[in-house]
Amino acid sequence: MYIGNDFIEAINIDMNRISKPGYLGQFKRNLKSKHRELIEEKNNKPDFLVVPPPETEKPSKFN
Repeated sequence: MYIGNDFIEAINIDMNRISKPGYLGQFKRNLKSKHRELIEEKNNKPDFLVVPPPETEKPSKFN
């Protein structure tokens, strides 16, 4: 979660459940509730970024 340019918190998600309705919304609601005072103080809506987990290192023909 970001507020403006400030990184606030990150949560690991289960990639197998990401397509389940409401799964990501649950995290957003919890984060908004947890950081309500900060959101009100900054007077800015939070932004959420979902990125895939890093892949394990693949062998390269150049190694």
